[in-house]
Amino acid sequence: MITVTICVGSSCHIKGARDMIARFNDFLTKEGLEDKVELKGSFCMERCGEGINWKIDDEIFSSSNAEEGAEMFRKKVLGFLKEKTTQQPVKGPG
Repeated sequence: MITVTICVGSSCHIKGARDMIARFNDFLTKEGLEDKVELKGSFCMERCGEGINWKIDDEIFSSSNAEEGAEMFRKKVLGFLKEKTTQQPVKGPG
């Protein structure tokens, strides 16, 4: 499972963090990924001037608006999940 944390501090909230969370959640629901991705909120990530801040596990991203964030989220989450799937060991017979 991967963890996605979205800043809900005052600056990110004003820039659209709430809308971005809704878009992230909608994507996960439509794709059936709720059991593979955990969404969490966080207070200030100390990058207020960069946009709406969020991270996948420990990699931080900034998006200028919710629409841009949702598109980046879609690409990054699918990439992270694909990477995690290919890293899992293949079980042999028995």
